[in-house]
Amino acid sequence: MSEKKLSKTCALVLGGHVNGYSIVKELYEQGIKEIALFDPGLSLARCSNKVKYCAKIDKKPKTLLKELKKLNHHYDYIILFPTDDPQLVNLNVIYDEVVDFCYMPFNCNTLLDSINKYFQYQACEKFSIPYPKTINVKSAMDLEFIDRLTFPILIKPSTGKNLNVGVFRTLYLETKSNYLSEKKMLIEKIDKGVKFIISEYIVGDDSNIYAYTCFRSQKGEILNEWVGKKLTQHPDNFGVFSSSSNDSNEDVYKQGRLLVEALNAFGIVQPEFKYDYRDKSFKLMEVNLRSMMWHRTGSISGVKLHETQYNYAIGKKVNKNKIGMYWQFMLL
Repeated sequence: MSEKKLSKTCALVLGGHVNGYSIVKELYEQGIKEIALFDPGLSLARCSNKVKYCAKIDKKPKTLLKELKKLNHHYDYIILFPTDDPQLVNLNVIYDEVVDFCYMPFNCNTLLDSINKYFQYQACEKFSIPYPKTINVKSAMDLEFIDRLTFPILIKPSTGKNLNVGVFRTLYLETKSNYLSEKKMLIEKIDKGVKFIISEYIVGDDSNIYAYTCFRSQKGEILNEWVGKKLTQHPDNFGVFSSSSNDSNEDVYKQGRLLVEALNAFGIVQPEFKYDYRDKSFKLMEVNLRSMMWHRTGSISGVKLHETQYNYAIGKKVNKNKIGMYWQFMLL
């Protein structure tokens, strides 16, 4: 890959919440000053003096395409940093129209499968990676398999795309009677085209959640990586992180690398596991194919995944980072 002209290259962060703002901070701290932001119009990152260009986007791929073409008038090459699944889906839709002037940090051949949680669990099955017992619900008839699972259970939409129809992100049901009281609502969502993953809930508190995060190149090389651990999240059990730390758990490293390879994922990838003390295993919860909210923990520990992606995209030498010290990161 030939090195691009830095003066005409831009880092574009898609979404300005905590994860987007942290990406802006990391890039700027590493000397990357041409930074743009696309968001819905109001976000934490939009308040930053480190962003040179802002544009408002909605959830439609044609809006994203229009704004990318506008940004292309200012920069020859745009390196993309998406922060949620709908953005990945939109980028996949417009891939052929922008790939000549954008670095796309995902595998367009596998993306739509890889963001599906049931597909992720199938990869676990194939490569002997622990995961919770699960059923894939595509129709109301599939709910009849609920008796195969032990309560409590966790119900999630199978892809982020389903969130656009006003469905919950996570539904925790303690008992079968709780499930029966929600069954009618689930059938209504299924009739609207929503597909669900229903899994046995992995018992234990939030401090049992670990993540392996890496940047994997289009050549299949893992160029930088780190492992982190959630300490708390809000709300408890099913919320977003409130505090986290780095961690050097070798089992999580091993399973994370194996899963990233199994999915043939590119860009910044984050398999998230929860430790199940009943059988002493780390079980996959989900795989995020973009930067999660607590990736700042790795950055301040010394592993600069976003700088890694930027340098790889422009053909610049990538330095292998290592965790320098123990850090805890708290979101106040």
